[in-house]
Parts: sequence; structure tokens; C-alpha cells
Amino acid sequence: MFPRCSGRVADGWNPRGTTRRWHSQAGTAPQNQRFLVTTLRSILTRNVVVRVALGWGAFAAVLLAGPLLSEPLPGPVLVVVLSAIVAVIVVCAFGVVTEAEHLAHRLGDPYGTLVLTLSIVLIEVILISAVMLGPGEHTTIARDSVMAVSMIILNLVVGVALLVGGIRHRSLRANSTGVSAYLSLLVVLLVTAFFLPGLIGEGGAYTPAQAIPIIVLTLLLYGFFLLRQTGAQAADFTEPGHAEDAAAPRTPIREVLAQHRTEILARTAVLVATVLPIVLLSHDMATLLDDGLDRLGAPVALSGILIAMIVFLPETITTVRAAFGGEMQRVSNLCHGALVSTVGLTIPAVLTIGLLTGQTVLLAETPTDLVLLGATMLLTVATFAGRRVSAIGGSAHLMLFVVYGLTVFA
Repeated sequence: MFPRCSGRVADGWNPRGTTRRWHSQAGTAPQNQRFLVTTLRSILTRNVVVRVALGWGAFAAVLLAGPLLSEPLPGPVLVVVLSAIVAVIVVCAFGVVTEAEHLAHRLGDPYGTLVLTLSIVLIEVILISAVMLGPGEHTTIARDSVMAVSMIILNLVVGVALLVGGIRHRSLRANSTGVSAYLSLLVVLLVTAFFLPGLIGEGGAYTPAQAIPIIVLTLLLYGFFLLRQTGAQAADFTEPGHAEDAAAPRTPIREVLAQHRTEILARTAVLVATVLPIVLLSHDMATLLDDGLDRLGAPVALSGILIAMIVFLPETITTVRAAFGGEMQRVSNLCHGALVSTVGLTIPAVLTIGLLTGQTVLLAETPTDLVLLGATMLLTVATFAGRRVSAIGGSAHLMLFVVYGLTVFA
């Protein structure tokens, strides 16, 4: 007969179920490793590796060739070098767009859009801050950069998006509540940045006693906006007609981050690694571009406009794609959201640097630029206040950008 089982487990014998549990525990680590390897392989594709290597390789080449590039180059050589840098930037820009779209799909709006917007805007802010902390006087760098970005985003990018979307789709509309929230912040931030310094400041710059409350209030307003946009009012920034989806129970963002942590971290790292060469190459290209424009007799301000266009190229491509697909609220999230982040982060950053270093930060705009900025805001309100947007509004925005270009050459 079978031996009676005592309370002590015999050596080499496992109770029922123990073997399965041990096998499960033993297999957990290899399974996790295989999952990690599979995920990374799906993200780090050949195209991704080539883009990142190309971007950083080009930056390394420009860095090593610094002594040679610092000397005046012959005209043909200058054209070749600039063309090569622009080509690398365009290739990297498509990589940024690809990773941003993957993250947007995984995280959902507005989180996915914020990843692309903040990654580019933060690097733009760092670039402006680095210029201010460098040698020389840069009293108007923040004003000129933010003004150029405002005209590019609100008129050029929005104009092209509305033209492309309006021609392809007969009926397009954005979420009026979300657009209204963006425009409310833009009115306050742009007036604070460009109008008030000329009225209450000294020589077009805020005094230290004025700069401190402006810094605090701007950061509080921008922080509160992000809190509401990603929280209680997230549905206001979704596509119209998706109200049922927005109202339906959604997976909390913490659960999404926990479930797909490896993929999200890897894609974010790839996105940042692809964005950085764009900004670094744009910064190194500034000297060459200034030299070329100087030879052509073009205005110095044109250099800042071209660099701003290159830095925001990834977001421009994403915006046009969204318009082509009829996603007008995503167009607003990308364009209006980018400008809100640019002004909301740049102005406090440069004012803080001015206070710490004793530099004068000249923010007051010229009467011509103030008129253009006011006309742009009025046109933006008129374009998005209707029941739907159209290609006609896009053409008006494009004309206003051309007028801005004419004032640069005036």
C-alpha cells in the first residue's frame, strides 16, 4: 500500500502545485528579458538607428570642423555645407514625427501632443538661455525669437494646415472650448510679454520689481493650464464628435505608464535623442547662415526666422499630417499649445537670467510688430470662432505671414 505521508516533506518530493509555482517563478525573469528585448527591437529599428547616428554624426563632424568653419568659406563650399546640414535636420525631423505619433497613439491626447510640444519648446528655451548666458550682448534675443515663433506658428503653420485640410475635407472644425482656452492664455501672455514692457517698464524692459511678479504669475498661469488640460478639462482638447469617447471611462494615465513603461521610456529617449541634433545643428548653423545672408545683403532678423522654422520643423510636419487627416483640434493642440508653452516658459526663463546676471532683457516690440501681432490674434479668433474652418482662413493667415516677411526686409 501507499506509505502514509507525515508532516515532514521528504527530500526530493514536492507537494502538489509546488512544481508549477517553482517553474513559473523560474520562468518569470527570462520572460521579462525576452519581452524587453522584443520591445526594444520593435522600437530601435534600422531607420531609427540610422537617423540618430546621422544626426549625432553630423553634429560631431560640425564640432570637429569648428576651426575650419569659423573662417570665411568660399561661396560654393558654404552652400554645400548649409545644404548638408539642412538635409540631416529634415531626416531627423521625420524621425521625431514618427516617434511622437507612436507616443500620441499610446498615451492619447493631450498627453501625446504634449510630449512633442514640450520636447521642442524646452529645447528652444534652453537654446535661447544658452545664448543669453554666452559672451556678448543679447538684449533682444528673447523678443525676436518669440516674435518669429509667433508669426511662424500662428500664420505660416496654421495657414498651411488650414489650406491642406480645407482643400481635402469639405467640413472641418475644432473643439471651440479648447481653442478658446488657448487663445485666452495667448492674449494675456503676449500682452504681458510684448505690450506692457513698453508702457510700464523702463526703456522697453521690466524693472526688477516688475519682473519678479511677472515671472511668478506667468509660471502659475501656465502650470494651472497644464493641470486642467491634462485633468478635469482634458475632454475640451479632443476632436469634436468624440465627446462620447472622451466621456467614456478611460484608462488612467498612471496605469498606461505602468503597463507600457518600457515602450514609453524607450520612445521618449529616442525622441529626445533625435530632437537634440536638430537644435544643436541649428545653433551651429547660425554663424554660417548669418555669413551667407550678409553676403546676399539680407536683413539679420531673417536668420532667426529661418532657424526658428527649422527648429519647429518636426511639429510643422505633424501639424500638416493632422490637417490632412481632418484632425483640426490636434492642429490647434500642436500650434496654439506650442505657442502657449513657448511664451509661458521663455519669458520667465529670460527674465530670471536677466535678474541673476544683471542683463537688460528688452521685450517691448516695435509698433509694426505690435500691429502684426494684434492682427494675427484677431484673425485667429475670426478663423476658429466659426462653426467650421476652411481653406479661405488658411490663405488669409499665409498672406499675413508674407506681410510679416516684407516688414523684415523693410
